[in-house]
Amino acid sequence: MTSEELVVDVSQDWAGACDVQQGFMHCLAPALDALSYGARCRQLRELGGDCYDSLPLPGNCVAFAIGDASGKSLPAALMIANVQSSLRTAASFAGQDPAAVLDTVNRQVNASCLADRFATLFYGVFDPATRTLRYANAGHNPPLVLRQDSSIAWLDSASFPLGIFRDSRYEESAVQLQRGDTLIAYTDGVIEAVNQSGEEWGLEGITKAALHCNAKDAGELVDALFASLDDFSRGRQTDDATILVARVH
Repeated sequence: MTSEELVVDVSQDWAGACDVQQGFMHCLAPALDALSYGARCRQLRELGGDCYDSLPLPGNCVAFAIGDASGKSLPAALMIANVQSSLRTAASFAGQDPAAVLDTVNRQVNASCLADRFATLFYGVFDPATRTLRYANAGHNPPLVLRQDSSIAWLDSASFPLGIFRDSRYEESAVQLQRGDTLIAYTDGVIEAVNQSGEEWGLEGITKAALHCNAKDAGELVDALFASLDDFSRGRQTDDATILVARVH
């Protein structure tokens, strides 16, 4: 094989890996009558360490997750692929139990990742019959709930990231949602984006943008939040960035 053929072969393999990673995040569960959602993952490079997911569960419930692996590019992509694969396996057995899902994923990730690697993960289960969101958080940024009256609630229950301690245990929390409420989950690449003066967009930035755009549907709100982020940072991206929005009907 010539050097030119090797470059083409590696390039094709890399492109295939990118397609696989994006495919993992395009298989969203169907929207419910009581819940619609949208999400976008914009990696810094072709491969990255962010992910989002949603899974149909028994009882017409739906689970959704957002995660962020340490590092960037291929190592982070391999880490988050491990997390997402473990998540789907755990959810197939105990999907209705957020704490049990994270307990299982943590053990699997701890057994297979390097000592200096970890990932954060938020996992929630929405029950349309009660409009209740039960969730567990493994060190991830706290999602916000934008209420219909424009008040803000933060889902700040958290524990250690995945993979650090094999025996970490995660706790379930719950929040009652109402028609018109909107959940916004994000990775740190969103709130840590900086402008030309070195100022971070931060929680204040995403909150203001969400309040300004709250009349939009879930998918449009994702687009509007990224547009607001890019306007602030002038399109400069320094980390993987992912936003997931779920709106209650």
